[in-house]
Amino acid sequence: MTRAIFPGTFDPFTAGHASVVKRALTFIDEVVIAIGVNENKNTHFPVEKRKRMIADYYKDNPRVSVDAYDSLTIDFARKVNANLIIRGIRTVKDFEYEETIADINRKLTGIETILLFTEPELTCVSSTIVRELLSYGKDVSRFLPEGMKVNEE
Repeated sequence: MTRAIFPGTFDPFTAGHASVVKRALTFIDEVVIAIGVNENKNTHFPVEKRKRMIADYYKDNPRVSVDAYDSLTIDFARKVNANLIIRGIRTVKDFEYEETIADINRKLTGIETILLFTEPELTCVSSTIVRELLSYGKDVSRFLPEGMKVNEE
């Protein structure tokens, strides 16, 4: 069985992230969406709310789960018995950086990283943009995967 973690950004619920998960599931048995926890980073949604939002979106897909981590990505991969790391790429600059990190992870731990570009029409949509728009009370529905709801509580 191939189990991969997908360490998203602090708000991994944009359409670009969903496209990476969808593509990964065409050749990977299970994906764990890993949400980074950083007490010093100001995020729009608390960790538990992000976990609920993403878990709710994937509730009908038993091959996707959601968890939070506050350690190194490779340590978290070992913790959840993942043998792959998936990284979403939006730009060539992202690719160059992630390729370097993937090489380091492979050499240090033996864990392979698969780099997947988001679909071309989603390359400009980042979680940072979504968070910024949300902070101004803007409608972000067009940047989210179809059917995902961002509800303010």
